[in-house]
Amino acid sequence: MNVSLESGAFLHQVFIAIRASIMMLILCGVLYTGVVTSLGQLLFPFQAAGSMIQQNGQNIGSIHIGQEFVSDRYFHGRPSAAGYDPTATGGSNLAPSNPELRARVATDSAAIQTLEGVKAEQIPVDMLAASGAGLDPHISPASAYLQSPRIARVRNLDEAQVNALIAEHTDMPQWGVLGQPRVNVLMLNLALDAAQPE
Repeated sequence: MNVSLESGAFLHQVFIAIRASIMMLILCGVLYTGVVTSLGQLLFPFQAAGSMIQQNGQNIGSIHIGQEFVSDRYFHGRPSAAGYDPTATGGSNLAPSNPELRARVATDSAAIQTLEGVKAEQIPVDMLAASGAGLDPHISPASAYLQSPRIARVRNLDEAQVNALIAEHTDMPQWGVLGQPRVNVLMLNLALDAAQPE
């Protein structure tokens, strides 16, 4: 008799737990998510859609995701261990002592020295070090100014004009204290095209 009562009480508790789990799944997994997503799309449509930049009705990139620029006419971003693929984010996880990392940095440094006409010690570290996620859309102002003479030469622009665009597109630390000054490469390249269409 006691075993039967205990068994019935146990089953009753199991059904209560299952009902509570289903309710919480509907409340938190469906209703809450749906309301927050809908509010986000209503109040912040640009951000909710991935902060995508459009040109002639086509998405050309997100202000939050780095992409590769290889033409001499454009500013180049940081290296990416993820190949700028937003579905495969991540760093190389190679230690500074790793021969593979050292070889990659040496190759990149030599290429930048040749392209920009500078010495190795003049290259800002962010032009050689991939970001943790591999998708950083920013470079330091120093990295942008390093590329300014090449951009001016290739586009036949006054270097002061290019430098003014860099200064205009330099974001300062958030609230004056969080982060470092940075330049969004996509936005700077779009401003460059606007100043001098191809």
